Amino acid sequence: MKRILLFALVMSLFCAPASLAAETKPVVGLVMKSLANEFFKTMEEGAVKYAQEDGSFTLIPVGMNSETDIDTQISAMENFITQKVDFIVLAPADSVGLVPSVKKAVDAGIPVVNFDVTLDKKALVDNGLPENFLFVGPDNTLGSELVGKYMAEKLGKGAKVIIIEGNPGADNAKQRKAGFMKVVDEYQLDLLASTTAHWETEEANTVMTNLLTKHPDVQGVMCANDSMALGVVKAIEAAGKLDKIAVVGFDNIEACQNLILEGKMLATVDQFGPDMAANAIKVGFRIKKGEKLEGWEKTPVEVVSKETLEAKK
Repeated sequence: MKRILLFALVMSLFCAPASLAAETKPVVGLVMKSLANEFFKTMEEGAVKYAQEDGSFTLIPVGMNSETDIDTQISAMENFITQKVDFIVLAPADSVGLVPSVKKAVDAGIPVVNFDVTLDKKALVDNGLPENFLFVGPDNTLGSELVGKYMAEKLGKGAKVIIIEGNPGADNAKQRKAGFMKVVDEYQLDLLASTTAHWETEEANTVMTNLLTKHPDVQGVMCANDSMALGVVKAIEAAGKLDKIAVVGFDNIEACQNLILEGKMLATVDQFGPDMAANAIKVGFRIKKGEKLEGWEKTPVEVVSKETLEAKK
């Protein structure tokens, strides 16, 4: 019900250009990925909390129905351009597909802060935007490498592993796989399979169920996000192999923290989601004040394990 009310509120704002035009506070459009993903839900909550506490601007958050619902993001960008918001902060679901919308916003005089997932450099150049277009976000390659190494240290060299990849159209999915592959090479792991589950829990559950049949001797699974890790753990638990297969993820959502504490999952990566959109908004206001920003504004990543979670209690 809350999501329906939020959607209705957002659509009413989209359908009322006069009200936004008359808004005395700056208006910020926030375009996120799937709000069915706990990571992006907490990101939205963090951004809304920041907007409420700051009180100097109006925030309009928009999310997708699923991780592959790219058309919703494109429509949100079009609506924000039509409404002439002061700036847009965007976590693109597709690193290539959202670039034309970004170009359209920039041409309309609306700054865009790219966060969480990098826009594709070639697509940026092809659309007349700079290759070093501003990005605010984590080092996904480093994060996946760190958590992959944490697992490899536990399993030892030569262990049999599987990679569950994110959406092939997203640069962060490619970067996280690259980080995992570094670990595969460094620890001479036996990579049994590497396949996508498009960031989705149920798809990951189905994929892992099938992979367990094909590769019953797997010892570790590296998941490109925690939503997929949830599906993977569910499949492993159904097969009665929780004590035989280590699972790592990426995002540090609460559900996975609980699995780690229960010993059902080995570790994940914290990229501080509740702060990420808020940090991008802060950068947007710096641009509005005249700063010329480009390149990469890095945000932190760290491995979260049972030890680190228990130490915080």
